[in-house]
Amino acid sequence: MSSQVPDQHGRFGPFGGKYVPETLMNALIELEEAYLKYKDDPDFLEEVRYLLKQYSGRPTPLYYAERLSQQLGGAKIYLKREDLNHTGAHKINNTIGQAVLAKRMGKKKVIAETGAGQHGVASATVAALMGLECKVFMGEEDTKRQQLNVFRMKLLGSEVVPVTSGTRTLKDACNETLRYWVSHVDDTYYILGSVTGPHPYPMMVRDFQRIIGIESREQILEAEGRLPDVVVAAVGGGSNAIGIFHPFIEDEGVRLLGVEAAGRGVDTDEHAATMTKGRPGVFQGSMSYVLQDEGGQVLPAHSISAGLDYPGIGPEHAYLKDIKRAEYVPITDKEALDALSTLSRMEGIIPALESAHAIAQVLKIAPTMSKDEIIVVSLSGRGDKDVESIMSYLALEEGQQP
Repeated sequence: MSSQVPDQHGRFGPFGGKYVPETLMNALIELEEAYLKYKDDPDFLEEVRYLLKQYSGRPTPLYYAERLSQQLGGAKIYLKREDLNHTGAHKINNTIGQAVLAKRMGKKKVIAETGAGQHGVASATVAALMGLECKVFMGEEDTKRQQLNVFRMKLLGSEVVPVTSGTRTLKDACNETLRYWVSHVDDTYYILGSVTGPHPYPMMVRDFQRIIGIESREQILEAEGRLPDVVVAAVGGGSNAIGIFHPFIEDEGVRLLGVEAAGRGVDTDEHAATMTKGRPGVFQGSMSYVLQDEGGQVLPAHSISAGLDYPGIGPEHAYLKDIKRAEYVPITDKEALDALSTLSRMEGIIPALESAHAIAQVLKIAPTMSKDEIIVVSLSGRGDKDVESIMSYLALEEGQQP
């Protein structure tokens, strides 16, 4: 069944696997062995549970967005408030798990890649908490879009390394982090931030993020006495989406809807709609859907959201798409901005630009559903970090100097 993947080779059907230089194979084998050793260890699980509850503030609420639901006139809309985690996003669910694992493995140094900066901040936070040396790689373009998060990482004691290759965004930060890990693999642990990359990362990050869906399932049963009709989440690499989807995969009556970034439109060259416009290929250590040209070269992506500005996607999402268990739809920059404004004004909640893509899809489907139907949407992060880039975008739209 779909929830039993990956297999022992890290395969989700034809997707996943380990496509890495030989110098990384031993590190990945060491990581997999350590994870399999500790993932059911009571002491390991208790330390992770304690930090999720007492440090990050879990469980996060499942909030009924009553005004928004009434305004749209259709399905009841519930928001899974991952934005209320310590550091402001779901990313810390995974960094707590991986940092506890790194400590068990005896590692003193950690590295991470980041796009919107949320994974970088979450990594810097747990590194400070556990006394680990931390280096975060971030595309130079993203360091400009997310200056607040760059400052937060430095304040937490981490080094931020601007990446100037390629499009200077998340893809290039991931490449540089892998390059650095190849030459420092003996004493450094790589806290990968999404369900991407070589095995065992897609499985391990999913397992640490499943808490989103486990809580959502329990909370909606308590609130409504039944499961939702639709679960919606934004998808870049796909960690918050797989986190909320996974505990619902066996529930065939629950529709799973991933929302990817259409940027300036899927009919332009400026989007990050990997599922809509990509095709299978090898990218950053695993087989999945990738935006690529006819020669197999990876194409640059575009999204107003730095966290979705990525030309690949986690292999489990590719698998769920191909077996038709999950659907993936595109949302443009403008639709996301409109949704951000709507949620802010209707509910007093400013979502991250990533999460605003999921909200935009909810604005489309909720009015087409009946009032006794239910949507649960993952509000993966808060929008404080995006205010400056939103101001610049709106100024450009109005023909002003940002």
